[in-house]
Amino acid sequence: MARRKPPTSNAAASQALELDSEAARRRLRGLASPQQAAILARFFKTGPGEYGEGDQFVGVKVPVIRRVAMEFRGLPLDEIERLLHSEVHEDRTLALVILVNRFTKGDDSVRERIFDLYLANTRHINNWDLVDISAPQIVGGYLAERRRTLLYRMAKSASLWERRIAILATFHFIRLNDFADTLKIAAALLTDREDLIHKAVGWMLRELGKRDTAGLETFLDRHRREMPRTMLRYAIERFPERKRQEYLKNESRHGKERG
Repeated sequence: MARRKPPTSNAAASQALELDSEAARRRLRGLASPQQAAILARFFKTGPGEYGEGDQFVGVKVPVIRRVAMEFRGLPLDEIERLLHSEVHEDRTLALVILVNRFTKGDDSVRERIFDLYLANTRHINNWDLVDISAPQIVGGYLAERRRTLLYRMAKSASLWERRIAILATFHFIRLNDFADTLKIAAALLTDREDLIHKAVGWMLRELGKRDTAGLETFLDRHRREMPRTMLRYAIERFPERKRQEYLKNESRHGKERG
């Protein structure tokens, strides 16, 4: 009697895959949902004049993309870059998830190559979720023990997404109880006109405040009258209600109008 073949392991299945960008795209298309694509297109503001104008979705959720990333974890860097150049949002998400996984496990040489590839392709990291899943790990992780002047240049960029990368990269530093760059870049972005920057800065200030309440309050006392309302509300979200109301009551008229 013929012996039954053992089930194929995930590792073996991964090795059997074609490791190129086209195979990765086909894998995602096989998991796509037109209904989910329509939901995502609305959620990420892809209409005319909106921040995600023209972005395309096929309808694959992030947890599913993360599973596909494990299947394609051996994808060569040049193929990941091709995937990152795709007009389809989920393709770019997959590329960034693979890069983050590779960066986290890589040696110094691998990390440098990924960091350089990332900076060369910021125009393709062009929505808030793409920044948020990658900038803290790759940009923040690489610069943790290096000079950070790059972040200050990015904070002045004409690109909304590069400015968001600048502040989100500091999330890595916050987790190391290193707050100086978050506060300096937050101050540099106080007058930014984009709501997505207000939210990102407020979020990072809130995260900083979880670890250094006094440091956050010092920053707020100095800058709250020039902070956009959204930024302030995000920053004080975890404060006791009475203290929150005090900050909101004492914010400037300027801040209310810009929020």
